[in-house]
Amino acid sequence: MDILQQVGRDQIRTDFPDYRVGDTVKVHYKIKEGAKERIQVFQGIVMQKRGAGVSKSFTVRKVSSGIGVERIFPQNSPNIDKLEIVRHGQVRRAKLFYLRSAQGKAGRIKERRRFTA
Repeated sequence: MDILQQVGRDQIRTDFPDYRVGDTVKVHYKIKEGAKERIQVFQGIVMQKRGAGVSKSFTVRKVSSGIGVERIFPQNSPNIDKLEIVRHGQVRRAKLFYLRSAQGKAGRIKERRRFTA
C-alpha cells in the first residue's frame, strides 16, 4: 500500500483554491474534439466532495434552460485547467442532494460572511 501512496502523491494537485461544498465555482475543463482542444467553462454549485488522495472528486450542479445538470470532476485530473470561486456559500451540510428537488427560493444558498481582522 505504501508504493501506491508514493506513486499517487506525485499526481495530487495543490494549485486549487480552498473551496467548500455550497460554493459557486467555475471549472475550466479541457475538451478534445479530434485534433483540436478547447476549454469549456462549467459554472455551478459544489454539491459534494468525496474520496481522498488521488481518487478525490467533486460534483458541480447547475440549472440550464430549467433542467438540472450535474457533472462529476476528478480533482486531480490534468484536464481541469483552472478552478475559480465565484461565491462562497453558507451551508450546514456536507452533501447538498436536497438541491435536486428544490425549486425557486428553496434552491438558493446564502452567501458566507467573511471576517476581516
